[in-house]
Amino acid sequence: MTEFLFRDDSYLPSTEARVVEVTADGGIVLDRTVFYAASGGQPGDHGSIMQADGSVIAIATAVHPEGDKTRIVHMPVEAQGSPTVGELVTATIDWDRRYRLMRMHTALHLLSVVFPFPVTGGSVGEDKGRLDFDMPEVPGDLAGLEAKLNEMVAGDHAVTQEWITDAEMAANPDLIKTMNVKPPMGQGRVRLIRIGDVDLQPCGGTHVCNTQEIGRLALGKIEKKGKQNRRVSLVFAN
Repeated sequence: MTEFLFRDDSYLPSTEARVVEVTADGGIVLDRTVFYAASGGQPGDHGSIMQADGSVIAIATAVHPEGDKTRIVHMPVEAQGSPTVGELVTATIDWDRRYRLMRMHTALHLLSVVFPFPVTGGSVGEDKGRLDFDMPEVPGDLAGLEAKLNEMVAGDHAVTQEWITDAEMAANPDLIKTMNVKPPMGQGRVRLIRIGDVDLQPCGGTHVCNTQEIGRLALGKIEKKGKQNRRVSLVFAN
């Protein structure tokens, strides 16, 4: 298993770690990491791994190998020198990119409050994000919804995590907003993200600590993606 340091501290930019495996395609598995692995619509982190001799391996992304949610593989940009198993290295993320992803991911949670419809898909980007909703018609007062969204952003709401058991998750299905992506269960507990008294839902992604960090938002295009499916884009207004 990999220790996911970003779960308890998404602001941690780097860490020392030990190499536990180098995969056949050059992927690097560490005993602990600050890299978020692509999942739940949020892309994997970019960054680097510095070896003991000072040489640096550029990391293009991080992934869960074959759906194994307990491990993270750091994928190099291209064929580079590989560390050895047991070597002590330093893993560092592209912090500026991560922070933008954290802001947008938290903003999309708020978007799911403003548009109270089942979520059928989503994607977190550095400058733009989107959620797909099972929404037959587009609401009329979009300007009012955007104002409500920014009111929540400015509302100084703390963003915190908590954990419940698999059994508690199964007993509270209304916490799940996504129709196609279910929270990972089978490990005994499920992580929830709470935004003040505004929102609570299962999520494994990285988030800011307070909604004010998100900054002002603007609704982007709303596209029809099926009989009842509508794609709502969200951008940073600044």
